[in-house]
Amino acid sequence: MNDEADLTSRVLYEDGDHSFIWLGADARSGKGAVQTLQYLILDKGRGWLLDPGGVHLFARVVAAVSRHVPLDRIDGIFFSHQDPDVSSGIALWLGVTPARIYISGLWTRFLPHFGIVDPGRIQPIEEAGKGVRLGSGAELSFVPTHYMHSPGAFSLYDTRAKILFSGDVGGGFFPEGGETAFVDDFPAHLPVIQGFHERLIASNFVARRWCDLVSRLKPEMIAPQHGAIYRGASVQGFLSWLSALKCGTDLLDRFYGA
Repeated sequence: MNDEADLTSRVLYEDGDHSFIWLGADARSGKGAVQTLQYLILDKGRGWLLDPGGVHLFARVVAAVSRHVPLDRIDGIFFSHQDPDVSSGIALWLGVTPARIYISGLWTRFLPHFGIVDPGRIQPIEEAGKGVRLGSGAELSFVPTHYMHSPGAFSLYDTRAKILFSGDVGGGFFPEGGETAFVDDFPAHLPVIQGFHERLIASNFVARRWCDLVSRLKPEMIAPQHGAIYRGASVQGFLSWLSALKCGTDLLDRFYGA
């Protein structure tokens, strides 16, 4: 199996105090469910989880996280948006970690439907984003990603690793058996992502604004919640393509059959 097709956990960035880890994927989980990717940030022995996923993935993700850090050292869990493939395991994670939950303030009122009784550990993210500073001095910036599928969504930029966790943006769905870990040939990756982005992003205006914001950050990788991780030239390839994409309301005639 080559590097691109290997779906096991790997470290995407590491220095003495800080690392950004992709927790791997089980290609079988795509059968009957949306396949998702989970990530762990470690900073001076403390952890942050990014979109840890739904209830049916909980045991696998707990095992993957525990290989890197004890669960009682998870300080934060970031949810890019409200979908159940992202957040339906939230009550389980609150039960096994002391973490605070970071999610758009728009969605906090929906969390009781996932079994959240005590809202005291929920930290709403304000519309403009901001972020948090970690022990090493690294910053996790909450990047507004509104109407990029969800009206209340955020990406997370790790300033030290220079990796953008983009949630659903950049995501795609492989044909069975075609999964890869990384996007190194962006034109070849287009069939995996095009339909998803055309349907689920509100408009080209929204896409261009997000791309402009992300381009100023200069990420070296874009790590989505579905599909594969963009690195090298594929990062700019994706941003250039997305900034020009007609999507959502631009394509209403197509969606209504006109």
